[in-house]
Amino acid sequence: MQKKFAEALNGLRGLVKEWSAPLCPPGLVEGPPSVLLAVSGGIDSMCMAELFSSMEHPVPFAVAHCNFRLRGEESDGDEALVRRWAEEHNVPFHNMGFDTEEYASANGISIEMAARDLRYGWFADICRQYGYVAVSVAHNANDNAETLMLNMLRGSGLNGLAGMSLLSEVPGTSVPLIRPMLAFTRKQIEGYMLAHRVKYREDSTNASSEYKRNRIRNEVFPIFENINPSFVRTLNREMGYFSEAGDIVGEWCEAKAGAVLLTAEAPAVAAISLQALLSVRHWRYLLYHLLEPFGFNSATLASVENLLASDRTVSGKRFEAAEYILLTQRDRLVVVPSEDIMKDCPASSYIYMSDPVMSIPGPGTYHFNGRAFRVELLPKTDDMPLKQPEGVIMLDADRLRFPFVMRLWQNGDWLVPLGMRGKKKVSDLFADLKYDSFRKNAAVVIGDAADESCDSQHIAALACVRIDNRYRISGLTESILRISEIL
Repeated sequence: MQKKFAEALNGLRGLVKEWSAPLCPPGLVEGPPSVLLAVSGGIDSMCMAELFSSMEHPVPFAVAHCNFRLRGEESDGDEALVRRWAEEHNVPFHNMGFDTEEYASANGISIEMAARDLRYGWFADICRQYGYVAVSVAHNANDNAETLMLNMLRGSGLNGLAGMSLLSEVPGTSVPLIRPMLAFTRKQIEGYMLAHRVKYREDSTNASSEYKRNRIRNEVFPIFENINPSFVRTLNREMGYFSEAGDIVGEWCEAKAGAVLLTAEAPAVAAISLQALLSVRHWRYLLYHLLEPFGFNSATLASVENLLASDRTVSGKRFEAAEYILLTQRDRLVVVPSEDIMKDCPASSYIYMSDPVMSIPGPGTYHFNGRAFRVELLPKTDDMPLKQPEGVIMLDADRLRFPFVMRLWQNGDWLVPLGMRGKKKVSDLFADLKYDSFRKNAAVVIGDAADESCDSQHIAALACVRIDNRYRISGLTESILRISEIL
């Protein structure tokens, strides 16, 4: 394992141009430039640190540890272990404590994303300050396989199927990020640590399946291992092929892009000829290749494809991403920064990506009006929490039966919100929720197909926001219909 690790590290030395010179001005760092190891105290990162320290031809390195203060004394124990290891090996040690929960709350992001932002931002700062040439993280073959599964579930194209690379950049910076442990499985790491009697800390949250990655690791991968004990190596080998296939497809897309892209007139940042695009045999993937860099997710792109493949009028439609908006015109698609689009655009230019009505025949994933929804049928249990997070609604499945319908909202639509007695117009509900024009035109309502007509204006729910009181879950409910928006 030590020999293979040294080979991986030497290969990376040839790829990191800064390895031969510090990142900071000359004179600030004595000796050869070093690598900054991100060490949490867990088995993977402690193994990486031990491998660095035992190389026949040592690479100078320092250790950085983040205390996210999420697990009380357990977090402090992690910090103490890493500090002690650095002292015993006479290695420079950097440490930082973060109020991760406050940062997550202030920025409206998950704890996972907050920890990621905080640690990578700090790693980059340390590299610039001390002249470290790269940040080394302990991602291994199992982590890579987990990333593949997550990318497939969220939709990521061929790039996501390639998994993690040996060399990338610290997010949002130009600081090199290396992964010399990618070739090793977790079982190999466990064997090495046992043989060399290296101390490490167990993160108690790893046993919980609350987070998606943990759920894949704890619940899905054991099933895969029963089918193929070598599935981690198999998936990593396939990711190598996916990476090469991605390069080939990328070259094809770049060759086709010149004939499809038009000169974009300000404020647009990109323009695509519809005639040229649709004349390409694999136009769907070419469209994905051109629009994915602007942040349009797979659900939105599926709606764009459905619109272009239909016989409906294309002009005057609108799709949104976090920072860009795609506008459809008679002969082209135009990408414009969101900040350059006025909020009082005519209604005809707002989102309208689907037929006016979609029938939902049973559980599954559905794309409608530029949004994606997951529909589930669940048995009611005594311990099932009825209070759901934002973007999820639950109804009595015996009252709202399949097939029900999703449709665009109309003036005059109304419901009796859960817990209220009087009816409320959807338009008034928009005002209560402080919806802007974008969100109003993206709104989807749910109707009961058993009504006299599918366009009955007494609706069952404003999708993933509010339900009508008549469909509430009660003591007599046996089955639950759960509808979640997929972001």
